[in-house]
Amino acid sequence: MKLLIIEDEPEMLKSLEDFAIEEGFTCDTAGNYWDGAERINLYDYDCIILDINLPDGSGFDLLEALHKTDKTDGVIILSARNSLDDKIKGLGLGADDYLTKPFYFSELNARVKAIIRRKQFKTNKLVRYSNLIIEPDQYIVGVNELESKLSLTKKEYAILTHLISNHKRVLTKVSLAEYIWGDYVDEAQSFDFLFSQIKT
Repeated sequence: MKLLIIEDEPEMLKSLEDFAIEEGFTCDTAGNYWDGAERINLYDYDCIILDINLPDGSGFDLLEALHKTDKTDGVIILSARNSLDDKIKGLGLGADDYLTKPFYFSELNARVKAIIRRKQFKTNKLVRYSNLIIEPDQYIVGVNELESKLSLTKKEYAILTHLISNHKRVLTKVSLAEYIWGDYVDEAQSFDFLFSQIKT
């Protein structure tokens, strides 16, 4: 599962990045509007954690631009602004959720996972695909039942769930590699090995 965190406060950005890594997400970060816009244009994300107050633009404008391009990335607005008008505006522009600062990371984690389940798998709990059963919150994949667990690395799990959530689309090897490695796709020498592990 891949997140983009757009946050201008360096300490908060680092805390959010640490949280994402600890929870097993792949994560890109941006510290301003233009870096965020560039990443959104280049890559697809399962969920974007978006601050409204950015030094070179508004998170609302970024949200509006995101949905004009028909991208389906989930969005949680994370802001110190807690007025009802801001919440209504953000949700009206297409955000999936709005969380005000200060917040609990456990609550943010639950909201991110709920959005990913709804966006990717259109389900509230277990994902079933052919003979595979996936528990997205726990990163567990089983064959026929969850007790028959597959042993997958973080990147193998990300490739598998991305393929399943896009099973009606043709995905190129390059787009898969970009989803997993983002800006570091040129270093993805182990892609063929990871993919062969999933196929077996």
